Amino acid sequence: MRESTEKHWLLRPKTITLLWRVFIAILAATVIAERVVHLHPHFGFDGWFGFHAWYGFLACAAMIIFAKGLGLLIKRPDTYYGDDQ
Repeated sequence: MRESTEKHWLLRPKTITLLWRVFIAILAATVIAERVVHLHPHFGFDGWFGFHAWYGFLACAAMIIFAKGLGLLIKRPDTYYGDDQ
């Protein structure tokens, strides 16, 4: 078999840039779609424009911060399973 020196298409910088732009465009379109779609808020604040996007972003950021803190709390030393000789 011939080995290819070309990178996988997901590893190319041009493709990564394109994917970021597409993802940002999709996220922006979902926020803009709130102007067209009628929401049925149960509380007053969940009817604000862009609330669901901010709620999702802040929830994700909180999970990342919690996971980092938990990792610091339960981290084991490198030599936990034996000596590295």
